[in-house]
Amino acid sequence: MCLHVSFRFLIICSLLLVEEALGNEIVSAKLSKVWGPGLKPHIISMPARYFFIQAVNVENRSISSDIGIIFDVFLEGVSKIQKPCRIWTNQLNRKDGLYIIRYKLYEPCFNFKIIIQYQNEHVDSSPYNILDTIYPDECDCSTGGINDFLENWKCGPVPRQIIEDLKPFNMVDWDKTRIKVIEKFNQPHSVSLCHYILKNNFIYRNCYGKYVGFKMFMDSILLSLSRKVKLPNMEFFVNLGDWPLVSEKSEKFPIFSWCGSTATYDIVMPTYDITESTLENMGRVMLDMLSVQGNVKDPWQDRIEKAFWRGRDSNQYRLDLVEISRKHPDLFNVSLTNFFFFRDKQDIYGPKTEHVSFFSFFDYKYQLALDGTVAAYRFPYLLAGGSLIIKQESPYYEHFYNDLKPNTHYVQIKRDLSDVVEKVSWAVHNDEEAHFIASNGQQFANENLLPQHIFCYYAHLLNQFSTLIKSNIIILENMEKVEQVKQQNYCDCKTTIKDEL
Repeated sequence: MCLHVSFRFLIICSLLLVEEALGNEIVSAKLSKVWGPGLKPHIISMPARYFFIQAVNVENRSISSDIGIIFDVFLEGVSKIQKPCRIWTNQLNRKDGLYIIRYKLYEPCFNFKIIIQYQNEHVDSSPYNILDTIYPDECDCSTGGINDFLENWKCGPVPRQIIEDLKPFNMVDWDKTRIKVIEKFNQPHSVSLCHYILKNNFIYRNCYGKYVGFKMFMDSILLSLSRKVKLPNMEFFVNLGDWPLVSEKSEKFPIFSWCGSTATYDIVMPTYDITESTLENMGRVMLDMLSVQGNVKDPWQDRIEKAFWRGRDSNQYRLDLVEISRKHPDLFNVSLTNFFFFRDKQDIYGPKTEHVSFFSFFDYKYQLALDGTVAAYRFPYLLAGGSLIIKQESPYYEHFYNDLKPNTHYVQIKRDLSDVVEKVSWAVHNDEEAHFIASNGQQFANENLLPQHIFCYYAHLLNQFSTLIKSNIIILENMEKVEQVKQQNYCDCKTTIKDEL
């Protein structure tokens, strides 16, 4: 990591040689496209801002091949003491003509400019001049209500999954329901549950269960949202485990969960995994929806024509996959990385292999997505990597599954894997169509699963659920206040906004 006042893509060879090599793929600065929430950093504040550059040729056609790094990108601004802003910038080349630019601010920045050039000519609407002060994400700049947030962030309509999840709950009276939830699910050795109350944009909670460490993910997204928007006063429960809790046989309790199933009524949120990767983008996590795309080694045509899978022995299907792969080594590269559930079968399905970097998964054209104990939470990242996803039928789902279509965004296989050989063989012999489906899946990820979309989903969910609550919102005894991150002296955005008004 290094801090830069301005950041520049390196030109990998002389422009003359580039033009000679590319032929009709000569880039047009005027026709190339730039978009993304990072172009409005004063409105959309995230841990890491980001935007995209699509290279377009002189014939006004998007370039889809790896043409190296050819754009000059500068991020400039001044701090309160009239020095260049401290900005960490990261470039990602997807190797198909699309470039991702990420940047992280470490102090308030004035007169911010985003300059994008090709051969000293501005690209699209460059330069992008931001007149308002831009604050780092850790600053509490919450002023407007949640409807303003949803509009400013271009969150779009309420997601279909939220509408479906909330249908069983026409009204929520916590004075009648609260104690029932606690009595039923206060099972310390099998259930971990947190009770949250949002009041005046402060967060309070009380957790039940022996293993409640995953509360940090819910704490973090709520704290981050509360720095951006005035959250509605509300009360809710969060299931910290992977298994959905509200079965068809029980009373329908409105409980938020990371994962849903066709046999339960849990209200589904983005998983803790993609939530963390959103909040720690350019932070402590290496794997996120943008880094996956920028660390792919090879474009589609250079990837190995095999189906790839690595994972632990979470269910019998994974063992079956190992057996299938041994019969068809020309189509599969499959092995288990750990034995926990079936240790007695390690001699049959082992030996276990070393873990492989997730980025190396995409050395292969086809990725197998199989359930673990519930839905496999790696699915969003598999979509983002640009390989063809061959996904097992499943009763489990994440918050976005209902918007995906088989044979449009991925290829579906039967739950018992009986047609997996057939489907992989089809992909090998229908490369163009397989590539098209893989590209659709990657596009879906960029349009629905990036950090902006995860924040929007949580905001929509909290907003919609708050309208169902009819009981008074009162901070209960023994509830712990979740403390906001320490505000630095430079976090004066509320004062600044008030002065401007």
